[in-house]
Amino acid sequence: MVNTLSEVLGVLARFHAEPADDASLEALARRAHRSRFSLHRTMREVIGETPHRYVTRVRLDRAASALLLSRRTVAAIAHDYGYSSHEVFTRAFRRRFGIPPATMRARGLRGGVDQVTIERHAEFVTSVSPCIGLYRAAPHTTHLRTNDVDAEISTKDIPAFHALVIRRRIPRDGVADALAACLPAVFAYAQESGLAFAGPPLARYPETGMASLVIEGGLPVVELPENLPAGEIEALTVAAGHAVVAMHRGPYEGLPDTYIAIESYLEQHGLTASAPPWESYITDPGERPDPATWETEVVQPIS
Repeated sequence: MVNTLSEVLGVLARFHAEPADDASLEALARRAHRSRFSLHRTMREVIGETPHRYVTRVRLDRAASALLLSRRTVAAIAHDYGYSSHEVFTRAFRRRFGIPPATMRARGLRGGVDQVTIERHAEFVTSVSPCIGLYRAAPHTTHLRTNDVDAEISTKDIPAFHALVIRRRIPRDGVADALAACLPAVFAYAQESGLAFAGPPLARYPETGMASLVIEGGLPVVELPENLPAGEIEALTVAAGHAVVAMHRGPYEGLPDTYIAIESYLEQHGLTASAPPWESYITDPGERPDPATWETEVVQPIS
C-alpha cells in the first residue's frame, strides 16, 4: 500500500526548502506526477488543508519570524516568501495574524528580547509550522508492530517549563485527531499574541483509562501571557524534577510499545511515576517524510 502521508510530505519538501518558488497547484501536481484534482483531494484528506491554504499559512508563519529576526524591509521579506507586492503580502498577513507586518515587528516577542531566544523561536516556527496538524498521524500504510522497541531509555533531570495547551477527553484511538485540532489552534494563538516558542509540540496525559484518556496538546513557550482569552486554551507549568526519558524512533503507532518499555524500566529499577507523562515530537515530518526516521521523546516524571 502506498504510504500516502510520506508521499504528500515528499511533494512538499522542495517548497519547505524554497518557499518563494512556484507553489501553485499546477506546479505541486507536476512534481507529484499527479493531476491537479488528485493532489488537491489527497492533500485535503491527508493534511486537512487545500494546497493554497497550506502554502499561504506556511509562508506567512515564516515571514512573521523573519520580521523579528532581521531589519530587512517588509517588501523584501514579502518577496522572499513568494509575494509579488507589499500590498498583497500585508493583506494576507493581516488576515492571518490580525495585525500588519510593521506592527508585529514593533511589538516583538514576549519573552524573546534576546537574539538567541528569537532565533530559537524562528527555528521552531520553521520546523513546526509545515506539519502542525500531522503529529501522531498514521502514515496511511500497513505497519506491522513487533516487540522490538527502538527506544533509548535513561534517567535525567528535567527543567521546569511553561506551555499553552488544550485539554480534551478522548477515546484511546483519538490522539491523532485531537492533536490535529489542538496544536494548530495553540500555535495560531501564540503567533498572534507574540509569544516566543521554547520547544517542539507536546502531548501530556493527565488521565488514562481503559476506554478513554485526557490529553493536553500544545506547545512550550518562554513565558505565559498575563491573560488568556475565554475558550479552550489553558496555561500549564510543569515543575523541574527527575524523569525516565525514552527516545522513540519510528512511526507513532509504535509508541505504546515504548510506554510498556518505560513501565518495565521503572519496575526493574525500583522507580515510581510521580506525575503525568508527555511526548515531545522532536522530528518534523516535513523534513523527514520517512516515518522510520521520526523521533519522539517520551518523558515520565519520577519521585
